[in-house]
Parts: sequence; structure tokens; C-alpha cells
Amino acid sequence: MIEIIKAIRAGKILIYPTDTVYGIGVDAANSKAVKKLRRLKKSKKPFSIIVSKGWIRENCVVDKKAEKYLKLLPGPYTLILRLKNKRAISKETNLGSNKIGVRIPKHPFTKVILAARRPFISTSVNISGEKFAVSTEEIPQRFKRVAIIVKGRTGKKPSTIYDLTGKTSKRIR
Repeated sequence: MIEIIKAIRAGKILIYPTDTVYGIGVDAANSKAVKKLRRLKKSKKPFSIIVSKGWIRENCVVDKKAEKYLKLLPGPYTLILRLKNKRAISKETNLGSNKIGVRIPKHPFTKVILAARRPFISTSVNISGEKFAVSTEEIPQRFKRVAIIVKGRTGKKPSTIYDLTGKTSKRIR
């Protein structure tokens, strides 16, 4: 556990199990690491992050509606919220947007990520738009070559995403 926490804080790329699919991530406040991950995934989309509920309340706009959805966490959900503290993450993480996707997977490994006390990117292990991995055998070689892989059980489908930034909540996926 200590080695993984050190790796997260050092900006290493980590592939890890979640309650949905295998995730890949880096410290979301480390611009250099986020840029490397973005090139690896060939992604131009904002990334979501794994953070604690305390971090969410401190750094995001949490109204009554959002508070209700926070009760779903930990679980297979990503909540898109307005970011009130843009310095809490690298602008590379959400591409400078005032919104951020947050999640807390219901998986034992999430405790290790949270113990690093860093906002941590949570995105699927794939080239953007391609099939996601639910086993280590499905992880593309290009990712295996550059990442630390933590094995474990996953779910079979990606998280359900709710956008809570408008007047009403909107299910995205």
C-alpha cells in the first residue's frame, strides 16, 4: 500500500480495479503526469477524478440536489459538478472547464487511492472511444508498458454519469 501511495504522489501512471471497469489514472494535480496520460489515451475529453466526499464539498459547488446524489457514493456513479476551486486540479485534467466529474468507486482499492490524499484521475483503460477493460488480459499493451498494474475484480460496465450542473439533473450515460 505504501509503495502505491508513493507512486501516486510521484506522478506514476496506475492501472487499477474499480467497481465498474479497470481504471487508469495519475495525480490530477500533476500537469506533467496528466499530459502523459492524455497522450497515452489519445483523449481530448475532460477526465473524472476519485476524491473523498470532504474534497468534493470543499472544492465543488454542492447544493441540495448534489447532496442527494452524493449519497450514491461510494458506488458506480460519476457526478459532474461545478468546480469552485480550479487550483485543486491541473487544468489538463478537465481542460480548463469549470466542471469536474467526481467519483468514489465501491471497491477495496479505492481506500489506497484516497490514502494518497491527492485528487486522482479515474478513466477507463483504453484509447478514447475504444473498448474498455474488465480484466488484465484485456488491457492493451501500450498501457501495460508504462503503468503499474494493480490486479483485482471489476464490474462489467462503466459508471453511470449524472450532470448536476444545470437546474435539473441529467443522466449522460
